[in-house]
Amino acid sequence: MNRVLYVRNLGRISYSEGLRAQEQLQRQHLDGLAGKTSEPAKDTLLLCEHHPVYTTGHRAGQYSDSEEDRLKKLGAEFHRTNRGGLITYHGPGQLVVYPVINLAHFRKSMKWYICQLEKSVIRTCQSFGIQAQTSPDTGVWVGDRKICAVGVHGSRFITTHGFALNCNPDMTWFRHIVPCGIVGKGVTSLSMELGHNVKIQDTIPTMVASFAAQFDCSEVRHLDQNVPTGRNSEDEASCSTAV
Repeated sequence: MNRVLYVRNLGRISYSEGLRAQEQLQRQHLDGLAGKTSEPAKDTLLLCEHHPVYTTGHRAGQYSDSEEDRLKKLGAEFHRTNRGGLITYHGPGQLVVYPVINLAHFRKSMKWYICQLEKSVIRTCQSFGIQAQTSPDTGVWVGDRKICAVGVHGSRFITTHGFALNCNPDMTWFRHIVPCGIVGKGVTSLSMELGHNVKIQDTIPTMVASFAAQFDCSEVRHLDQNVPTGRNSEDEASCSTAV
């Protein structure tokens, strides 16, 4: 099968802008499934980094308003989302990847999809000489230090949200939370593991190539950065998962 992967680099944007970009692409896929358009939607990787923000998954009820206020006072935004997983941090120096794809073009299994995301990240780390792996806990790890958080959402097998690979972020932001709710474990980055600065732009080509290889895409096409960010309604019949 000739699978084409489209890639759009959004640069540094707010978390809300990232959500709107995903929502528009998701709507294009869902409109196609509903027969509302004859134009095929594109399986797309949205690449970005965010201004400092703490986000929670669909189990956000355990984070009180006072906890939200505490984190906002640090200078970060706070968003409660429909992805899987607990609390995490996004910010400058972290490569955030939002695959908005139709799993019918690959394999209609959220479990399989999450496994492929993990393997894509592990491939990327290996290309830098870092031995990463999964564990019974969530995400991708180097020893007992998390290097990449993963949390996804699926609606009719159209995916949103994704993963965040630590390249060279300010790690002090993680000290104010228990990342992903996992007690007693640390966080790390490509730069920390290698002992020198690894920037997002140094990581993107390898990350895209690793994703394309893991998902058996025969062609990668890069798009411009201008993604309209109009809002759309939430689709029903959905699932959310974190790993």
